[in-house]
Amino acid sequence: MKLSEFILLSEAEKKWSVMHKAVPLARRTYPHVVVFLFQLEDYYVEAFCNVADNRIDEYRVLPDTNAIRHYLDAIPIDELLN
Repeated sequence: MKLSEFILLSEAEKKWSVMHKAVPLARRTYPHVVVFLFQLEDYYVEAFCNVADNRIDEYRVLPDTNAIRHYLDAIPIDELLN
């Protein structure tokens, strides 16, 4: 699925695509939200999960690796190096 196609999806379709087609990469935890990073094709998607009700409040599309620099330390690559 192209980036432009993902952007046009409904929230339900975005959720289905992320849960069934994306590769989970990392997460960041804050007091009221957990942000999950997924890869779909050649772009990335952040899913913002509300801690109070475990509902996804927002999806943000990140077009390239420059946009995910703050995640790079959290992505485990030790197994790839062995």
